[in-house]
Amino acid sequence: MKQQGVVVWFTGFSGAGKSTIAQALTDKLQSQGYQLEVLDGDEIRENLTKDLGFSKEDRDTNIRRIGFVAKLLARNGVIVLVPVISPYRAIREEIRSSINNFVEVFVNAPISVCEERDVKGLYKQVRAGKIKQFTGIDDPYEPPTNPEVECRTDLEEVSQSVAKIITKMETLGYIT
Repeated sequence: MKQQGVVVWFTGFSGAGKSTIAQALTDKLQSQGYQLEVLDGDEIRENLTKDLGFSKEDRDTNIRRIGFVAKLLARNGVIVLVPVISPYRAIREEIRSSINNFVEVFVNAPISVCEERDVKGLYKQVRAGKIKQFTGIDDPYEPPTNPEVECRTDLEEVSQSVAKIITKMETLGYIT
């Protein structure tokens, strides 16, 4: 199957559901024969950007590196799913402008819901004073102004979020 490369960029708070939706989308697209790669924020931090901290400059550098890898893969016909917090609007727009085929997915859940989920136990550590510069608590998150897709994970099931993304990718001609 000849496929068109595209970057699907998931942004939102920690615990909003970015990785969960990306995994479900991966399963769906792979079952249809599409080749894709997931550039998960946690895995990237562990393997590609260990040298970076969580200052604004380091976060921007992290996102630039992820964006560069995503761009390389997409231009070679790979569907690239990128579930990363990417809290700053300007750097997301910079990445968007450098990639021809780009779909931004705002994985939107209130911080209170993300904190209740606390999948990784991070919010608990933040509240205990063990983590500083945490997005949404003591570091800003700038929501997208015009994402292609918004997934309200506090109000919809994962399957509904995946369906919205698939529909948008079909509408834009990235998948059939």
